Amino acid sequence: MSLTSSEAFSLEKHVAIAAVRRACLVTCTVFNQLVRDRTDILRKEDESPVTVGDYAAQAVVNTVLRNAFPKDPIIGEEGADALRQESNARLRERVVSLATNALKEDLIDGEDAQWGLGSQHELSSDALLKTIDEGNDTGGSDKRMWTVDPIDGTKGFLRGGQYAVCLSLIVNSQVVLGVIGCPNLSIHPADPDGGKGCIFVAVRGQGAFQITMSGTGAIKLPYFRPEKSYVLQSEEPKHTNIPLIRRVSDELHLTEWGMDSQAKYCCLARGEGAVYLRMPAPTTGDKKPYEERIWDHAPGSILVEEAGGKITNSEGAPLQFGLGRGMGENRGFVATVDEELHERVVSAIKQAPKARA
Repeated sequence: MSLTSSEAFSLEKHVAIAAVRRACLVTCTVFNQLVRDRTDILRKEDESPVTVGDYAAQAVVNTVLRNAFPKDPIIGEEGADALRQESNARLRERVVSLATNALKEDLIDGEDAQWGLGSQHELSSDALLKTIDEGNDTGGSDKRMWTVDPIDGTKGFLRGGQYAVCLSLIVNSQVVLGVIGCPNLSIHPADPDGGKGCIFVAVRGQGAFQITMSGTGAIKLPYFRPEKSYVLQSEEPKHTNIPLIRRVSDELHLTEWGMDSQAKYCCLARGEGAVYLRMPAPTTGDKKPYEERIWDHAPGSILVEEAGGKITNSEGAPLQFGLGRGMGENRGFVATVDEELHERVVSAIKQAPKARA
């Protein structure tokens, strides 16, 4: 099955795939050179491998977007102010080198040199830093904008587990395109020890697909049925209410499966999981729950929906992507493979006694 199409957002889809693919190349290089081969760096308080990967991957994605769609605002996690400090000169040089090498890789089918790709392009250090800063848009309800999360799942990345490069296009508060690159995710769930690295693509009204890192072999989602029904949840306890999720899982006879990053959305969309729950961890005093950012869920939400699933907050209300960079009051998220199961999960959450930390 080919992803080539004259349908709506066809150009945006190919641009997004190219940007995510090349950003994945950056993150793999960072892990191989700075994390796996030089483990002493992991003891640094600033977690410099992740910093290098975040900056370089965002520079790659923003460069491609800025060349292809110069009028579109971008919402990203990183700004380049710290890189401009003289004390970070070595870090800056590394970021520039990583981003430049990824952008100058030879073109493959579906890519265009006009997007800033290929060996003929050369960007200065200042130009790349300016490109990173392009991700400072404030968001809003009445605009066309891109969201970028260059490395989603920091701890998964550091330990060689799951992480994701995430990109979405939002038009007037609706997510219309999502692309997620998962360099460490197995290509097929039935063969976890086989090849790794895949990209997930969804366009509103056009379905969801999994492709290889080279952009080939499109498989329509979902395509896998596991022996058990899993509830996917975060590996990071600070981000979720584990006791509540456990109660809901027991009520619905689901097996818990912890995983970092938006790779959870990808596994749900291709059929590996039945439910993805992200409930805010209990807080004390006047402390408010963590406010989720739109880049944390926009790509995964459309992937689930286009694979035939459903996603809402924990009360069954639609997710809000037009409130700015954040998503408003955090009531948790429920994503399921089908609507009937979704209703059961939301009901179980409402009926569950309040879990204590």
